[in-house]
Amino acid sequence: MSEVRSRKKKTPVRSSLEGSIDPGSEPKSPSPSVKSSWFSSKEPTKGTRNFSLWNIWVATTILKVLLFDTYHSTDFDVHRNWLAITNRLPLKSWYIEATSQWTLDYPPFFAYFEWALSQFVPPRVVEDGCLDLVEKGQYGWATVVFQRSTVIITEIFLFAVLQTYINLSENKTLTFIIAGSLVLSPGLLIVDHMHFQYNGMLFGILCCVILCARHKKHYWMAFWFAVLLCFKHIFLYLAPAVFVYLLRAEVLDVTQKNIIKFVKWQNLFKLGAIVIAVFAVAFGPFIYYDVMPQLLSRLFPFSRGLTHAYWAPNIWALYSFVDKILVIVLQWPYINGLLSRLIHVPSREVIAAKIASAGNTGTKGLVQDVAFIILPNITPRVCFLLTLFYDVLSVLPVLLNPTFKRFIGALTLNAYASFLFGWHVHEKAVMLIIFPFTFLITEKRLLNCFMIIAGAGYVSLFPLLPSQNIVKALYTFIWFVIYTVSFNEVSSHKTKHERVFMFDRVALIYTLGLIPMVYFVFLLDIFKSKYVILQKFEFVGLMIYSVYCGVGVIGSWFGLSWLYFFEDSLWDSDTDE
Repeated sequence: MSEVRSRKKKTPVRSSLEGSIDPGSEPKSPSPSVKSSWFSSKEPTKGTRNFSLWNIWVATTILKVLLFDTYHSTDFDVHRNWLAITNRLPLKSWYIEATSQWTLDYPPFFAYFEWALSQFVPPRVVEDGCLDLVEKGQYGWATVVFQRSTVIITEIFLFAVLQTYINLSENKTLTFIIAGSLVLSPGLLIVDHMHFQYNGMLFGILCCVILCARHKKHYWMAFWFAVLLCFKHIFLYLAPAVFVYLLRAEVLDVTQKNIIKFVKWQNLFKLGAIVIAVFAVAFGPFIYYDVMPQLLSRLFPFSRGLTHAYWAPNIWALYSFVDKILVIVLQWPYINGLLSRLIHVPSREVIAAKIASAGNTGTKGLVQDVAFIILPNITPRVCFLLTLFYDVLSVLPVLLNPTFKRFIGALTLNAYASFLFGWHVHEKAVMLIIFPFTFLITEKRLLNCFMIIAGAGYVSLFPLLPSQNIVKALYTFIWFVIYTVSFNEVSSHKTKHERVFMFDRVALIYTLGLIPMVYFVFLLDIFKSKYVILQKFEFVGLMIYSVYCGVGVIGSWFGLSWLYFFEDSLWDSDTDE
């Protein structure tokens, strides 16, 4: 897909979101021949291409409506209950109410968002039970249609931000491909429009942060990131990169030797005032009603275990897998006796006793703490220190040279660190890696790492949907083929080395291996219903997903880290082109 170049200089078009990016810019009267909107970058003319997301939005909306009647998870009931809580109860009771197990555990802006949605619930949907504050909701088709529709409507914000990203770019072919890969993300289709969540809108805010960084609108960047944190606190994992980038780009003046002048105090106060103001709006009412302890306990529960019921494909998935293998192997008399001569290993009797006394070994579908049989148990402190170490390591280059690409690289590595080493990580958090990483795909060596994390990450979401195997597999496969080819055509080589340990070939072999892996687990699920012996291994299919996808996530992290720390030429650019 080659970029079409116009012989005449193109007239830049201002999007309706540009005003929210630059507070100090003066509005210009648009030319009568140029129309500006969220979904159109230019009025199509002969000899030029139309880089608009409008057609994609229409086509995907039709698909998403057709998926209304597909499987939805308990997250659907969670959000229905949040609609009821925020609509039926006063604000001071939102984070105290516990009639249902689906208590409100997102930050205040998301609670306000649910309240706003509840104001638009039609009478028929109210009668259907959408706003009933009960232990277990009883609702019908009307509620499903309403809630599914709100996901589609709120996702328009993501389209709007990415259309602005295209409009403000010189290389529209590249940015259109990047934007298209995000709005067509299999992760959004699976998690939002089938499983049920509102990630499209939230990632729209994250893209707004990235867009502001791209155009050096640092105050707006701070504003949008503060807003994002007040919507969903999982984005705290990205805070180190954002904080260091703003500190270095807007607050510290490295040309000054005077310690007083080294800090741009006025800029520091401005950034601080923006963040404090946003958090005051979000948390102020709850501070006033003295319910902050209850709110914070909902946001940061520490009673959950290291891994989720379905292991997220990270370090701890492989750690858990190794523990299971050791348990099996060390119960073989010959192996146990041989290893006991070399290293200290527990006897077969001790292993059997540990298995009997362990409350949760990670394969029972439970979310409480996990007890390992052979390997040492992992504590939240270990997870925190590992995450912090790699976070600090990734932001140091930004502190030295705060270019846009280096910031996005650090942002992506922050997401990797939290996903790989975090405590009780959900598989859906892999999208926190994929979204910022997508903005880096301008060089072929980065593309190899990206396609591994995209393939492993999106495939790891398949277990969220126990049915719709054809839809999720076919959609992901088509997306992967289209954007592998598209990114390969628009990306370039900027480094003198062709490969690092033939990483590109390894990446290709790994991604191709995802196909037989998915097919094998699919057959395994079919045969479970026919053979009783297979029913004893209920979580084997999930373990295969976790381990194989975990290898890919770790491999892509290693590849990106190598390029980030040892290929400076990839990160010196202050643009995304």
